[in-house]
Amino acid sequence: MGSKTEARDLAIACGVPIIPGSEGIITELKEAQEFCDQFGFPVMVKAAYGGGGRGMRIVNNQQELEEGFFGASREALNAFGDGSCFIERYVEEPRHIEVQLMGDHHGNVVHLFERDCSVQRRHQKIVEIAPAPNLEEGLRQTILADAVKIAKHCNYQNAGTAEFLVDPQGRHYFIEMNARLQVEHTVSLTLTLTLIGARLQVEHSVTA
Repeated sequence: MGSKTEARDLAIACGVPIIPGSEGIITELKEAQEFCDQFGFPVMVKAAYGGGGRGMRIVNNQQELEEGFFGASREALNAFGDGSCFIERYVEEPRHIEVQLMGDHHGNVVHLFERDCSVQRRHQKIVEIAPAPNLEEGLRQTILADAVKIAKHCNYQNAGTAEFLVDPQGRHYFIEMNARLQVEHTVSLTLTLTLIGARLQVEHSVTA
């Protein structure tokens, strides 16, 4: 799941929607141009390995494509030691929803609800809110279920975060999975402990 392109392939295998993108890693500018000829602009060039907002370039037209492609690759190489990139359609003004996951060594995966991290600067998250406000309940449950589905499909173990974008039309897309415990987990921890505390309080009231 550390490879964004392999994670996209897993999502496809699970029937989870993804943003239209290149089939695997792009190594030549010509491949990026062919993708843009087919899908149009704007697009996002992204590092295949890494995170933290590095190795990402928004390309709005043909004139920006060369610098965007090679600029993302250079930054990815310097930051992660691997300049591999892929390209996908750029979703404008999306909501960014991520799901905290935990998997054990017996094939069990649970989610610890979702976080809204749409407030960002330079693709870096600034504010995390849990649960995500004003998220239609049916969509919330679908995103949570899709996150668990992907993790189970690859027999994921340990903590991780599945990330999704929701476009202005309410369509959601899986974008990547952070195969580690992120600093944002404290937001999910607070929410989970609050819900557990509330449930215990209700159970105590009933037994009393």
